[in-house]
Amino acid sequence: MKALLLRDLALAFRLGGGGLMALGFFAIAGFLIPIGIGGTEALGRVAGGVIWVSALLACLLSLDRLFQADFEDGSLDLILLAPPPLELSVLAKAAAHWLTTGAPLVALSPLLALTLDLAPAAWPSLILSLLIGTPALSLVGAAGAALTVGVRRGGLLLSLLVLPLYLPTMILGARAVERAGTGLDPWPALALSGAVTLVALAASPFAAAAALRVNLR
Repeated sequence: MKALLLRDLALAFRLGGGGLMALGFFAIAGFLIPIGIGGTEALGRVAGGVIWVSALLACLLSLDRLFQADFEDGSLDLILLAPPPLELSVLAKAAAHWLTTGAPLVALSPLLALTLDLAPAAWPSLILSLLIGTPALSLVGAAGAALTVGVRRGGLLLSLLVLPLYLPTMILGARAVERAGTGLDPWPALALSGAVTLVALAASPFAAAAALRVNLR
């Protein structure tokens, strides 16, 4: 488990893609959108949604690296035959994906909040919503990546599979930021987002493992 996690962390940055590509997209989107929209009043109203949409798309960019490279070089067969349960291996790979994608997005979000003129009162809710919600993106993405492993140029299919499942997390995260910015209580939206993440944590490793077993037969 630990070895697999460290291996994926090293490969994500060594390949020059993965987390770096997702972080770059997140930053570019956050800095270009204010130029396109213009006007600080308009920016402040949509800031939470813009950041969450950018985070969702940034996570999508790096989902195919979860299993595809391992499938192509034969490492996935070794993972399948290794002593640890495949579900735990999936969980380790999803954790590595979050550490190289979700965690950097959380760290960069205050800078984007400043650029998008988000109300300072909403900053804690933005960071907390990303901390609570982005693990669900990696977990659900792992299940989608497992379903499409071995499919040539399966990025579009992967996006179509996971986008509907991503929507609740994105909507709840943006809603929490919006409520905090207008002086309302963000905790109901944050609690629901946390529930979505817990469901993903409970179900996604088993769904992804089952999909991998079927695809590798």
